[in-house]
Amino acid sequence: MGPVRMAWFSPFPPVTTGVAACSAEVTAALEARGHRIDRYPEDRAHDFPWIQRQRPYDRVVFQFGNSSHHDYEWPYALRYPGLVVLHDTRLHHARAALLLREKRRAEYRRELQRNEPGVDPDVAELAIAGFDSRLYYEWPMVRGLVGASRLVAVHGDATRRELIEILSEVRGPRFEVRGPRFEVRGPRSDTRYDLAERIVSIRLGHGELVSAEREAAARDTLRARYSIAPDAIVFGVFGGLTPEKRLPQILDAFRTVRAHAPDARLLLAGAEAAHFPLDLYRAAEGVVVTGYLEDAELTDHIAAVDVSLNLRWPTARETSGPWLRALAAGKATVITDLLHLGGVASLDPRTWIVNGPSDSRYPITDTRWTVSNGQTASAADTSGIGHRLSGIGTSEAICVAIDIVDEDHSLRLAMRRLATDAALRDALGRAAREYWQREHSIEAMTDDYERVLTDAMALVQSPAEAREASEGGPTHLAHLEQLLAPFGLKAVF
Repeated sequence: MGPVRMAWFSPFPPVTTGVAACSAEVTAALEARGHRIDRYPEDRAHDFPWIQRQRPYDRVVFQFGNSSHHDYEWPYALRYPGLVVLHDTRLHHARAALLLREKRRAEYRRELQRNEPGVDPDVAELAIAGFDSRLYYEWPMVRGLVGASRLVAVHGDATRRELIEILSEVRGPRFEVRGPRFEVRGPRSDTRYDLAERIVSIRLGHGELVSAEREAAARDTLRARYSIAPDAIVFGVFGGLTPEKRLPQILDAFRTVRAHAPDARLLLAGAEAAHFPLDLYRAAEGVVVTGYLEDAELTDHIAAVDVSLNLRWPTARETSGPWLRALAAGKATVITDLLHLGGVASLDPRTWIVNGPSDSRYPITDTRWTVSNGQTASAADTSGIGHRLSGIGTSEAICVAIDIVDEDHSLRLAMRRLATDAALRDALGRAAREYWQREHSIEAMTDDYERVLTDAMALVQSPAEAREASEGGPTHLAHLEQLLAPFGLKAVF
């Protein structure tokens, strides 16, 4: 792939989100390989249309996460088809928050119906009335965005397959651009094959390898700061401290663990959410609450613990940045057994049997518990430009995974054994570091970005562009001309 000139829409630091950090890392890595990137955070995005008109970019990239920091990107992504990277495949939370915050209730109703045509339109009234919560996870609200993009990238093969399934479920209406919004017209032309071609999997690179010297220094410094004994077992929860991180369940399990490891400590390291005060946790015996940590401090705190707890429910199908940092630091980790992490070999604490990447089950034969899988993918799984299957061929467990329907019981089992089994912690940590180097390094992520950026150009048109071309021209410009006509003005695009 030769040097490419591209526009990159995303929040960047000092915005403190995982997507901002990821964009900073991957753009720097791509520039180091000779590509030219113009960054378009919110305060600069208004310059893009004029620059694009004067000298069109080779690629336009949009990074989407489920936060208000991405609100500004929607009109550009719908108007200028490019590569859309979905860090979350559920964007309903942020999209609904924007529309309802601005009291655009009618637009929210229409957009929900267009994106989720198989859902009763009246469900919109639940969110409008304030009864949103977990309902947002049921309806992703990404169909229109996918339809307007040339290529969509997600993190992980399981995430890709699930998104294709979701968008293939509904038969009947299809979507096209009509002005700034989507309209329903005629039968859908999108097929499962079309989606398989336009939705691809890329690796998410995040974190950094932690040397033995840095880990030792962090353990000494931070344990002294928080009055934790050098040999005490320390569990850690990192990043934004919200109920979705399963903090109530973790605290309950931690209290039972202390009967078996009296010196155990629970470190809660991250920003406190306004809607979830941590007074109860600060008062709990053996719990340390640090507050928000800058990047380097966060890495050191992860290095100082023995086990990182990275639970999540409900989920927008995001990949946890703190979990990837913990893998890079060579830590034993506990995660929730989620669909989009189905390619990760893990241990089930109810049986201590390895759940392989293809859901095969393997008994542990020794403390290394590395078992050959040999699973091959079907043709349906391997279709799609740039699609890759990662993790197939090995079932080496890198973490412990908790079944959400047995969460309380399984979490207690996992934390108790990890608190008392140093050999298991070490084995998980070694496997985690090797997995991170293979699948989640910055170099691996950059390789995948170069691949899909090439694929995006192979797809000359997005579905929306193809429909406009077949109907004689860009309908969004016709709509704009109609709006400007009473004022004697013409569109400048």
